[in-house]
Amino acid sequence: MNDTLPKEAYTDQAFFKLEMQHIFSNTWALAGLVEDIVEVGDYITVQAGLNNILLIMNNQGQLAAFHNMCRHRGTRLVDGKGQLKSKLTCPYHDWSYDLEGNLLSLPKQRSEFADIDKSCLGLKKAKVAIFSGMLWVHPDIEAISIEQWFGPFSQYLGPHDVESLVESKDDLQIEEINANWKIVVDNYIDHYHLAQLHSGSLNMYDHKKAEFAFVGHHFRFWEPLTQDYAVDLAKNAPLPLIDHAQEEKRGTWVPMLFPAIGLAATECSWSVFHIIPCAVDKTKVVVRTKVKNCSNLEYLKQGMRSANYWRQKTKASQPQYDSSHPLGSGDFMQEDIYICEQLQKSLTSPYFEPGPSATLGESPIRQHQALVWQWIKPYWQQHKTDTKQQ
Repeated sequence: MNDTLPKEAYTDQAFFKLEMQHIFSNTWALAGLVEDIVEVGDYITVQAGLNNILLIMNNQGQLAAFHNMCRHRGTRLVDGKGQLKSKLTCPYHDWSYDLEGNLLSLPKQRSEFADIDKSCLGLKKAKVAIFSGMLWVHPDIEAISIEQWFGPFSQYLGPHDVESLVESKDDLQIEEINANWKIVVDNYIDHYHLAQLHSGSLNMYDHKKAEFAFVGHHFRFWEPLTQDYAVDLAKNAPLPLIDHAQEEKRGTWVPMLFPAIGLAATECSWSVFHIIPCAVDKTKVVVRTKVKNCSNLEYLKQGMRSANYWRQKTKASQPQYDSSHPLGSGDFMQEDIYICEQLQKSLTSPYFEPGPSATLGESPIRQHQALVWQWIKPYWQQHKTDTKQQ
């Protein structure tokens, strides 16, 4: 327990700033799915710790990544996602850049910059990669490759060919959670709570047979289907089965990629669970889901076939609450959000102290906290020393 996090790790703004600087600014960040950028000029922006990164397809049809700031005064060039025809133009003073990041032209008062060397003022480059159907960026162009970062972990991502699936736009889910990002991650990797909090909402998986462990920085998790669900899976599944997943691998693969990217590969869907730190006590979660590429009619038929099974299967974990309450909803996501927010509230109490930790079921939480502590401990100790001396 000597390497687990202090309470301030979840409540102190200074600790949060250190995480943004030393973890999220120095690791690979999820930018999107490969289908988000398909044509020349398509772009998206992503916050990677202290850095806002612009990912774009250049004129050669290649992905390129740059720090999203003009080389004149640092103004952010673009926001969100969109399409550029031929160049990026700073909205402040009209400095413009081609899609390869080179400085093209100066504003009308170019005589004021007659002596500058434009070749030295291209956009600062970041690193970009494609991994398992996803787009990734790293603020440091000299960073280790995405293959080195994930290493042998690829085998634990699940059996799906992600790029052959199609995104279900109706299933896009964006949640703002009033809790520290690590509480959300800790909850995601906590095996102990599955049979309790989600007894009515995730009872189609056999929690007793779960297999999980950290592999380097990343957390692997798999558990099989329950027998009553699997016995007639073609009828019971809520969505058409993804048939390229081998039968012996069916179950749920739910890894957590350090520091905060969850994935979920099931028998009939694949989702990315993007945990985005917003403040020390606020986190945004964006869930994007991909499914089998088949007709709407096939989805409608599958929904009708499985409806009766799910009416009987899904129950509230706390039946004393009505359906408007998260614990009475039978929705595992709302159950988790509620618990994360309640925990964050308790952390502000001077009487808070953690109780005993489950030997197996909560071991991932202890390991995750130790991992974060390894990254932050020397900087936090220096911060505490500096604060005392002031």
